[in-house]
Amino acid sequence: MKQTQRASFGSMLGIILATAGSAVGLGNIWRFPYMTGQNGGAAFILIYIACVIFLAIPCMVSEFIIGRRGQANAVRSYDKIAGGGPWKLIGLMGVLTGFLICSFYSVVSGWCLEYIYASAAGHLQGDPEYTKTFFNNFVSNPWIPAVWVVVFLLATHFIIVRGVEKGIEKASKFMMPVLFVLLLVIVVASCMLPGASKGISFLLKPDWQTVTSSVLLGALGQAFFSLSLGMGALVTYASYFNRRTNLTKSAGQIALIDTLVAILSGLMIFPAAFAVGVSPDSGPSLVFITLPNVFQEAFGAMPVVGYVIAILFYALLALAALTSIISLHEVCTSYLHEEFHISRSRGASIVTAVCIVLGIVCSLSLGAYEGIQLFGMSLFDFFDYITSQIFMPIGGFLTCILMGWFVPKRIVKAEFTNDGTLSAKLFGIYLFLVRYVCPVGILCIFLNQYGVL
Repeated sequence: MKQTQRASFGSMLGIILATAGSAVGLGNIWRFPYMTGQNGGAAFILIYIACVIFLAIPCMVSEFIIGRRGQANAVRSYDKIAGGGPWKLIGLMGVLTGFLICSFYSVVSGWCLEYIYASAAGHLQGDPEYTKTFFNNFVSNPWIPAVWVVVFLLATHFIIVRGVEKGIEKASKFMMPVLFVLLLVIVVASCMLPGASKGISFLLKPDWQTVTSSVLLGALGQAFFSLSLGMGALVTYASYFNRRTNLTKSAGQIALIDTLVAILSGLMIFPAAFAVGVSPDSGPSLVFITLPNVFQEAFGAMPVVGYVIAILFYALLALAALTSIISLHEVCTSYLHEEFHISRSRGASIVTAVCIVLGIVCSLSLGAYEGIQLFGMSLFDFFDYITSQIFMPIGGFLTCILMGWFVPKRIVKAEFTNDGTLSAKLFGIYLFLVRYVCPVGILCIFLNQYGVL
């Protein structure tokens, strides 16, 4: 396919919002708050921000360079910039990661849709034990979660088949502002609660005595995974960038939006949690088991407000999930479309169909058919494990090695500076970070997951 015929984003705003949408997801609104709670609050956030600056942004710029240089899907882009050889396997791993994450991510995304309905219908009003039972009964149901998986993936499919500018960009321009508005509304409501100041202090006043090596590595890992690094999404989106796009500036803006959403998510959850005496380290169950009771208790004097806040919160989660899953779907769709010379619509249909089947099986493996396992894990947990703890760190590590040591410096610098039209002052710092700091940081994350560090 000729470069002049290739689809592209229509505006700089579209580039920023679509790529930020890829990064902003359940990792920001679900994982970041409980990671912050488990690792001491404000100190974790400051370490996380440092990791974003010195690890995540250089990795993001590297993926942008590969995608824009290649002007193709992730596999072909890696092959082009490396000049052949086995490096395209990084892109193939990204495509496989996209299929697997789309599958299990759509399950959790479907839970968000169910909780929007349950909140609106008043099904989440009850004591903590009732809420826990409600969640367990829902997850173990053989068909309701599966229906939501199908609904969520069909919504994603509808956006993808419309193309890059009319589909992904247009949807991002609508969904990202709505996401911010919903987030700000809930933050304001949460911070106005009696006793909310303790939650705000927890997030903004660092306690350095809580910092351990595990906190450092936790922040490092959260920074890496929060920004969608190592899964081919940023490479694919960058292939739709034009030659005028300032890659470093764009990476900084996207990282800023992503971090802002994560911190606002903390301001949304912890003031309300502290107001009713809920522990900030409630863990992954915080969103689907703990928070329904938090909203109910926190706004007990104003039940209508609590009712509305709960609906808005799960709508926010669903929007964040959708912006992320669109980018992963696009990784797979663009690969099938370009490498197998089929229409975009047909490629998207294949991706959607495969992910629906795998998503339903993942859902069933959590409840109705717990015997569906691989290596002693449910299919859901296995897909999560192999992507987040194996494929993504390896992909990120090899990308840094490729860009830092194998791609000619003149090519990297030409892309970094838009063929010399932008300042090269930061290029030396970028190259140092990609060659030395980023690979070591990613390696530490990888080894820590296996108890080596």
